[in-house]
Amino acid sequence: MTKKFKLSAIALALCSQASVAIAAENAPNTSNTPEEKVEQIVVTGTFSGKSVKKEEASFAISSFSEDDIEKLSPKSTADLLKAVPGIWVESSGGVSGANVFVRGFPGGGDAPFLTVQVQGAPIFPPPTLSFLENSTLFRLDETVEFMEALRGGPNSVVSNGQPGLTTNFLLKEGSEDTEGLVKYSTSDYGLHRLDGVISGSLADDLYFMAGGYIKSSPGVKDAGFNAEKGHQFTINITKELDNGKINIFTRQTDDHGVWYLPSPLNVEGVDNQYTQIGTNNRHATIQYGLDGTSETIDFGQGRGWDGSVSGGSIDLTFDNGWGLVNRFIYTKGDADTYGLVPNGDPTELTNVADNGTSATGSVTGAQYSGDTMVQQIGRWVVKKEIEAFTNDLAITKTFEKGSFTAGYYHTTFEAKDWWALGNQAYHVVESGGEMLTGIDCNDNLDSCGWNYDINSIGDGSTDALYLASSYDITSQLTIEAGIRSENHQIEYTVDVDLDGTINQVVSYDETELAWTAGINWMFADKQGIFARISDGSKMPFFDDFRDNYGAYQQGEDLIKEVSQFELGYKLARDNYNLYATAFFNEVKGDTFVRQPGAPAEILTNEAYGVEIDFNYYADNGFSVNLNSTVQETEITESPDNLGNEAQRQPSWQIRVTPSYDIEFDNGMYATIYGNFSAVGDRYANNENTVTLPGYEKIDVGMILNLSDQVEVQLSVSNLTDEDALTEGDPRSALSANGRYILPRSIDLSVSYQF
Repeated sequence: MTKKFKLSAIALALCSQASVAIAAENAPNTSNTPEEKVEQIVVTGTFSGKSVKKEEASFAISSFSEDDIEKLSPKSTADLLKAVPGIWVESSGGVSGANVFVRGFPGGGDAPFLTVQVQGAPIFPPPTLSFLENSTLFRLDETVEFMEALRGGPNSVVSNGQPGLTTNFLLKEGSEDTEGLVKYSTSDYGLHRLDGVISGSLADDLYFMAGGYIKSSPGVKDAGFNAEKGHQFTINITKELDNGKINIFTRQTDDHGVWYLPSPLNVEGVDNQYTQIGTNNRHATIQYGLDGTSETIDFGQGRGWDGSVSGGSIDLTFDNGWGLVNRFIYTKGDADTYGLVPNGDPTELTNVADNGTSATGSVTGAQYSGDTMVQQIGRWVVKKEIEAFTNDLAITKTFEKGSFTAGYYHTTFEAKDWWALGNQAYHVVESGGEMLTGIDCNDNLDSCGWNYDINSIGDGSTDALYLASSYDITSQLTIEAGIRSENHQIEYTVDVDLDGTINQVVSYDETELAWTAGINWMFADKQGIFARISDGSKMPFFDDFRDNYGAYQQGEDLIKEVSQFELGYKLARDNYNLYATAFFNEVKGDTFVRQPGAPAEILTNEAYGVEIDFNYYADNGFSVNLNSTVQETEITESPDNLGNEAQRQPSWQIRVTPSYDIEFDNGMYATIYGNFSAVGDRYANNENTVTLPGYEKIDVGMILNLSDQVEVQLSVSNLTDEDALTEGDPRSALSANGRYILPRSIDLSVSYQF
């Protein structure tokens, strides 16, 4: 059966610069019918505004249809990014707050080199703020048609100038026919989720799509209460014109889940099901500020996003080869974090109890003996209010043998933060373990050590002019180049200790130049190579100034300089395609802060490697994708870690995704699929003193189409219940703590299309 929802050809023009899409008349067959595979095309990524075949693009990009996403069965938006070559994702923290690493770029967490776009515009121009990375602001559901992911390439020049990874999610659009879908999902961990989407025509050439979901569950790691819950609603309106189209959309989201944190690995009974939070400790009293103000917090709120993302585009073509595209987006909401964070190693209760022998549960009143394992848990609160508006205008003139594009990018963004970090207290080491009384540190909340409290307000703006051109030297050889001049301004104040005194004041104004140049040679039919060089930067945002305030006062610009070189090979045939990209990059001036308030390590990092993306389609319904990355990283400048490898990134990883379509005599279809992934060892710290062992993970699933309307999907994630680690303890690398990948889970959904 074939999905009814289509991605219209005009919708492709809404892609960001350097995006991939599938023309409606050439929609890829990812359904269960063994129809002929067709080629993908790249649209505005060549700067020309003209579509070209994917194998003719001079940059590395991957694309995923709605059906691809369905088979990958990601637990979060970041989980989907694991299918992108060159990307290492730690999505074991739950529905929000992933760590995403790109091609060996350095980082200590979050996703400093990731931009997430909707309809070609960045959701929030700062790629990462502390306790907020872009994927947190976007939830996958049935309203998503397509996702593309561009690594390196023209990224330094277009959109928000992100030199690493830009992902773009395209929403479904309506058509003349009224179509819809209702889907119910459940799981072995108590998930209840209802999805729905409907689309159609409102008037002549005016179309709509509306949909969303509502869900609740105790979480993949059972917290004992509805720890993951939320809802989302999206509406997308499209007006087709004689010479283009106008599109507007809004996406309202309120969704959060438990923040899964590193577990004590040396305690018997602690496994990949362990989570710090539970009914006996979700409510806790914290103290903050120099005056010791106390407040009771519900830590069951976890991490998430309560806000809206709204925007649209105008896409027009004119006579004589002129074209105009204007994309805009407005984001506003709260991205708060409430977490129970381990602090140091576990120990026996006898070592910390006042009487040296026992202590009492603060909730249950139970007596715990001296051999009970306990651990300090920090009750961390981060309240974050963000707002951003972005507009990107591009005008293109197309000639017989090339094109020229001029663009103006403008964004303003704001973040208001209130933090109370620390508030450690000893808890019993068991899932949802309660706090104990009879321990001086616990009974006097301000005596357990480290606290870090701030109140900050930051405003920023970025204005960029960019120019790009492509030229066909011959029918087989194309060159292109682009340049971007970006002015970046930040106004930022911080009250450390919440005493009403402004301790840090930032007024920043810097201009930076980025550029890229590429060449593409199609030396045979559907076969070619490309070479590209790019020079860009990651401009500093609020946390960069807070963590490096001394360096800022001494006049450092805090800009991370990124140089990249790429050499790619492309081959597309009727039943297989191969995309291989060799890369080298250097990132200068990166800063790593182990824990908020700690000194920053400033370093330079180099990385080189190869990405492989291979697809094979057999006539009998069998297909397979191979996604592999091999890379080497080195810290080339550092006060203490010169010559070491970059932390938390494997030297190799591989993912094999086979699928087999079966057609029954009664007209039913079935698809059996799987995902096998393997990853090599990684270092948990830049010192390279803690090794995280490699691991393998197997996911399997089946999609059964009972009729043209009814579909049943069963998916099993982590089939063998592998208890591997994605990371150690980023706040204390030498501790006995580590974060497990998510445990085995079974999901079942039933959908009805009309």
